[in-house]
Amino acid sequence: MIRSNLIIILIFLTSIAFSQNTLQKENYKADIIIYGGTSSAIISGIKAASLGRSVIIISPDTHLGGMTTNGLGFTDSGHKEYIGGLAKEFYHRVYQYYSEETTWNWVSRNKFKNKGQDAPSIDGKTQTMWTFEPHVAEQIFDDWLKEYSIQILKNEWLDRERPLDKEARQIIAFYTLSGKRIEGKIFIDASYEGDLMALTGVSYHVGRESNSVYNETYNGIQKGVFQHDHNFKDLKINAYWEHNSKKSGLLPKISEDTPGKNGDGDHRVEAYCYRLCLTQVRDNLIPITKPDGYNPKNYELLGRIYEAGWDQTFVKFDAIPNGKTDVNNHGPFSHDNIGMNYEYPEASYKKRKEIEKEHQAYQQGLLYFIKTDPRVPDSTRLAMAKWGYAKDEFKDNNGFPHQLYIREARRMIGSYVMTEHDVMGKKKIKDPIGMGSYSLDSHNVQRYVTFFHHVENEGDIGVNPPHPYSISMRSIIPKENECTNLIVPVCLSSSHIAYGSIRMEPVFMLLGESASQLADLALKNKTTVQKVNYNALKGALLEANQILTYQK
Repeated sequence: MIRSNLIIILIFLTSIAFSQNTLQKENYKADIIIYGGTSSAIISGIKAASLGRSVIIISPDTHLGGMTTNGLGFTDSGHKEYIGGLAKEFYHRVYQYYSEETTWNWVSRNKFKNKGQDAPSIDGKTQTMWTFEPHVAEQIFDDWLKEYSIQILKNEWLDRERPLDKEARQIIAFYTLSGKRIEGKIFIDASYEGDLMALTGVSYHVGRESNSVYNETYNGIQKGVFQHDHNFKDLKINAYWEHNSKKSGLLPKISEDTPGKNGDGDHRVEAYCYRLCLTQVRDNLIPITKPDGYNPKNYELLGRIYEAGWDQTFVKFDAIPNGKTDVNNHGPFSHDNIGMNYEYPEASYKKRKEIEKEHQAYQQGLLYFIKTDPRVPDSTRLAMAKWGYAKDEFKDNNGFPHQLYIREARRMIGSYVMTEHDVMGKKKIKDPIGMGSYSLDSHNVQRYVTFFHHVENEGDIGVNPPHPYSISMRSIIPKENECTNLIVPVCLSSSHIAYGSIRMEPVFMLLGESASQLADLALKNKTTVQKVNYNALKGALLEANQILTYQK
């Protein structure tokens, strides 16, 4: 009996020890907690570690790097000379990688066109390179993170239904769906969606503001404004299955809603797509095949566009190394899945996954339609038949990218809102933490029926700023009365149209670095992120080779 009781006690004590050990494993704590798997999250983590801070990256993604590692290899850089700090270091590491002849394993370096956005891809003077293969970018990030032994929890999703642990205006901890408790002193939401920001209770906006909100010109509905080639121009394509017959129903991918009044705000979000990495190298090619559920009727509008004489199918098949391409949207009906993403920013994880799958099926079906449908010009069908997904990219997803291009989701309404006046140089930023220079760029937001029953797209804007512009420190921090230890470098405080310029991967990287520098100073001085001395931050950023102001 005594022996039996001793055994029971021993088992009980062992179970307590096991439970305490398990509980300890489910609690994670660091000075700086970064939520997201984007390029901004990675650079933010590297910066925090380099400053001697304990840091944990909580990533919903299994593959890190966001769009930088998911097909956007033809970098939207703007003025490259205004990209400094660790962002520039990333492109230097790309340059170093491709300096080795052995890395050109499918197509030799001397056959590479060396074309980037408005400038050569390979810049020997600065030793940077601006086009690259997705798996190369991912490997560079992974290796860089290992240099600092940064703790990363992958495939960990913020529990959006469970309240944060919070004291007054300060986050103490959040929880993941797997039950982990993540405690920190400063939190950085570097996700594309801004889920942590939203759960914190910080003010934010989804959709387009009206022009009257910030006295802008290019925000809100922009019907009849054509600044790119992503509209129907002179093509008069009837919107109905039977000519001018509303009873016959609209063709797929056309909205039944009225487009609204120009300049008014709305709930709509600019179109998303996957940036496909395709190749013509036979030994590295996965053929384009008929996807599950394919229905050629879903592409009836594209068939009519081809029959009307349009054919610029391959204009945005931008070359990246080793015979591959970064495929982007181009034309009136292309890779952008217009109008199919409005729910995404606020949607549940389940609904987001459904939207992602629908986008994937749409683009896979698009390629198959172009390759096989008799309404497509023979030359285009034959050309498309030579393309396929790259075998050595996204190997665990059959050559298809993991990350949908979330061009825009939530946008914080913070201590300062960046607007087109800042981008266009009409206002001077007093507390710059980095530079932007890309055009005011919004992809189409809706596809609608005109008064004459024709199809048209709306929302595509492309206006170049006169010169690079500064981004405010206050645009990445919430209002002080809402949260005092959160920094948001991706879903930052910006109007829709200003965000169209800011939302570039190099800018997200440099803002991620500035976010961690800001966090470090807040911790060092035991103050809120809002009360960090800007001059101290400025000095630290300049010392790190960040570029903060435009030089004529």
